[in-house]
Amino acid sequence: MSTHKHYTGLIERYRDRLPVSATTRIISLNEGNTPLIQLRNIPRLIGRTLIFMSSLKVLNPTGSFKDRGMTMAVTKAVEEGSRAIICASTGNTSASAAAYAARAGI
Repeated sequence: MSTHKHYTGLIERYRDRLPVSATTRIISLNEGNTPLIQLRNIPRLIGRTLIFMSSLKVLNPTGSFKDRGMTMAVTKAVEEGSRAIICASTGNTSASAAAYAARAGI
């Protein structure tokens, strides 16, 4: 039997550091946990060792880095009793908000 735990999103991973309780319904699309890219050219140019740079955010559920924050925003909105959310954005934020609202059923 495998002891490997299935990844379930940022809030579950960092639950002990976030403002959620044991009974909070977590709204997640398993965001985060994206791979890191090792830097090679910049360290060579500056003569310093740099291990990794920013992770590949496009591998998040909506293809946006906004998913990392939206999981908490929608989780807290649902926890406080919201039955809908609105977002004034034409891009990544709206796409992410819509996806997490749909997951929450609001």
